[in-house]
Amino acid sequence: MSATRHDPVDIERMVEALLFAAAGPLSTADIQARLPDGADAGRAIEALRTRYAGRGVELEMVADRWRFRTAPDLAFLMTEEREEPRRLSKAALETLAIIAYHQPVTRAEIEQVRGVTISKGTLDLLLEMGMVRLRGRRRSPGRPVTYGTTDAFLEHFGLANLADLPGAAEMKAAGLLDMGVPAGFEVPDPSRTGDENEELAFEGDEDAPEFAQDFVGEE
Repeated sequence: MSATRHDPVDIERMVEALLFAAAGPLSTADIQARLPDGADAGRAIEALRTRYAGRGVELEMVADRWRFRTAPDLAFLMTEEREEPRRLSKAALETLAIIAYHQPVTRAEIEQVRGVTISKGTLDLLLEMGMVRLRGRRRSPGRPVTYGTTDAFLEHFGLANLADLPGAAEMKAAGLLDMGVPAGFEVPDPSRTGDENEELAFEGDEDAPEFAQDFVGEE
């Protein structure tokens, strides 16, 4: 008994529909298994390949499987440029939180609160992202540099000002503060505006150039 004859155009349409709807590339055998008995999948594929050559969508073989793809020279139309926000590590978030609540704060003070040494590049990353800025030098021995948050920090976390940072009760409710903290523990007030140890501004500081060399790349 001779094989059933099918209209080649109909078979091409079937193969076209299979390739279009498939979640991934299909082998010739995969396509043949879904066609009516007697249909020639190979012939239909070659016909489609010829028909789509040079068009916006082309038929190509990848690892012995067939798929439609955008013409390589039109890939630029599908390119989208966008900024991906950099994700902060746990250490960077802890450091940022300490700066926000204790500012102006020195590196040594940050390490004292965290209980560990700040890993290399943590402060540099926060400075690079614009979350933290250099506030100046303390009026204390060694004149250590201090850090504070920026407007970018407020924008990132949706805060109108530093006074909107959550207090102790809110932090406990959110599970961010251990309920078993020592008696007398207080969350610092980040909205305070300086004290007797307030930093010196860099403007007019004769040692400012030395600061840039000594501290910007500091761990």
